[in-house]
Amino acid sequence: MIAQTMSQEAAATPALRVRDLHAWYGHSHILHGISFDVAAGEVVALLGRNGSGRSTTLRAIMNLVGRREGSILVAGRETARLQPHHISRLGIGYCPEERGIFASLSCEENLLLPPRIRDEAMRDDEIYALFPNLLRRRDAPGTKLSGGEQQMLAIARILRTGARTLLLDEISEGLAPVIVDALFDLILKLRELGFTILLVEQNLHFTAPLADRFIVIERGKVALEVEARDLEASTAAIERLLGV
Repeated sequence: MIAQTMSQEAAATPALRVRDLHAWYGHSHILHGISFDVAAGEVVALLGRNGSGRSTTLRAIMNLVGRREGSILVAGRETARLQPHHISRLGIGYCPEERGIFASLSCEENLLLPPRIRDEAMRDDEIYALFPNLLRRRDAPGTKLSGGEQQMLAIARILRTGARTLLLDEISEGLAPVIVDALFDLILKLRELGFTILLVEQNLHFTAPLADRFIVIERGKVALEVEARDLEASTAAIERLLGV
């Protein structure tokens, strides 16, 4: 009975819990008390206009801002005082919009650069099965990879570390439609594999079929939170906030 209770409590623990999160860059106060949960295995879309604080939310979760205040629990552990490399060891991975591909390294060298830090880390053959383009381009220099290939490589590096909660920032931005479709299929596969995903996007059309919930950020605050089942009725309200 005790074991069953503990198992139920573990299942009920959110993969990510953010409470009253404030963040600053220098003297600029960007986030003003953001709160939300992301359940294990859930895909949540973080929407908003440019400058609303979406990307800063991801950076604040990883402690990559000038200053942050509030509570951020990763798998039930408080991370407010942890450094970024300690946060990542809890199984959370951040893919920034700029991707961070090293031009002087080959595709495979970029992939192998981060260490495996958790037992859940994907094997290299599993990663190449998920990203066949990277296998074909494994010897190509970072400068020769297309934007879509760079985006796939940035996500693949995170999976290799063992992260099970993914913070993905604008992964579809500026890419050709065929690549956006491939990234859409990738998110579906990761969801089927049980990954937890917090996806920053401005494109509601891209996230609508993917996400379990939609959180709209405006001026550093949560302006609206919508369940997938209520999306159709709330689309007009979301688009007003997005300025569509």
